[in-house]
Amino acid sequence: MYFMQDGKYNFDATKLKEAHQWCKDQCEDYMRKEKPKITVSNTFTQEWEMKPYIDLANQYGYTIFTIIMENRHGNSSVHDVPEETMKKMKDRFEIKL
Repeated sequence: MYFMQDGKYNFDATKLKEAHQWCKDQCEDYMRKEKPKITVSNTFTQEWEMKPYIDLANQYGYTIFTIIMENRHGNSSVHDVPEETMKKMKDRFEIKL
């Protein structure tokens, strides 16, 4: 959502750190306000990327559910993510069972 401007997705890799901080801050703000359900839509490919959200959930008493989205039907990226970038994300994907 950080990169949405006037209804369009305008990704800027130089602002990625700010985007991640904004997302985490938004999540914590909702937790402080005791919102009953909070959805974090992000491209976590490594367990460590989720840790700040897991820590927040533990701190505020939330239960976590993770959903892994797969592209089994070959649709293209709604954000026009290059195929090479998608492959890199797929290659570094990590899941702990």
